[in-house]
Amino acid sequence: MPELVYPPVIAAAKTMFRVLDLKITIEGAHHVPRTGGAVLASNHVSYLDFIFAGLGAHASHRLVRFMAKQSVFGHRIGGFLMRGMKHIPVDRQAGAASFRTAVDALKRGEVVGVFPEATISRSFTVKELKSGTVRMARSAKVPVLPVAVWGTQRLWTKGRPRTLTRRHTPITILIGEPIDPADYTDVNVLSAELTTRLSALVDRAQREYPDSPAGPDDTWWQPAHLGGSAPTLEEAAALDAAGEHRAPTV
Repeated sequence: MPELVYPPVIAAAKTMFRVLDLKITIEGAHHVPRTGGAVLASNHVSYLDFIFAGLGAHASHRLVRFMAKQSVFGHRIGGFLMRGMKHIPVDRQAGAASFRTAVDALKRGEVVGVFPEATISRSFTVKELKSGTVRMARSAKVPVLPVAVWGTQRLWTKGRPRTLTRRHTPITILIGEPIDPADYTDVNVLSAELTTRLSALVDRAQREYPDSPAGPDDTWWQPAHLGGSAPTLEEAAALDAAGEHRAPTV
């Protein structure tokens, strides 16, 4: 079927990038295959990561079908766009169906985008990865490409106000070499390899980032191990657990 929704959405996003003069750096785009299925496994620091991780595939003329939580598809406008771009809804209560849908898409030659951490990392470091990412790659016999995005948290992340009109923000997108699941007989070893490579890419993106905090009140977007005031991985896990167990308000 013709792509009627995705191309104009991409065009609108690129126009906004130019208006805001975002300083976007993309490296490793050549790793995205021009044909055939592949899994893009990205770290997750912002609500906007899918836009920028997908941008890394444009040089290969690929449209990435991202896996996103079911509730997003229920939004009147957002749901229409998500379905039109053929993204894949994930119902956490019925994960097997989402897994099968993603594997089928990969076997048809689609590029599927996944955030294996499942939720945004408050520490801005790589959390424990869910195994579904590598399992779907193994099932579909397609490569997994680690993708690091950095700088997006300065525009919109968990627990911080949106600053979508922030100008001149550097955004880094690094795409690593593909990992062939056929080279790994043990899914746990494959998952560990993805964790290692993704963590290394994220660390490089952070250390080579061309901007620094403007002052003591602007260190929130830097990870603790680089001198920032973001929570540590352990503190972030405690915050996530508190949020999950907090009683709903009426």
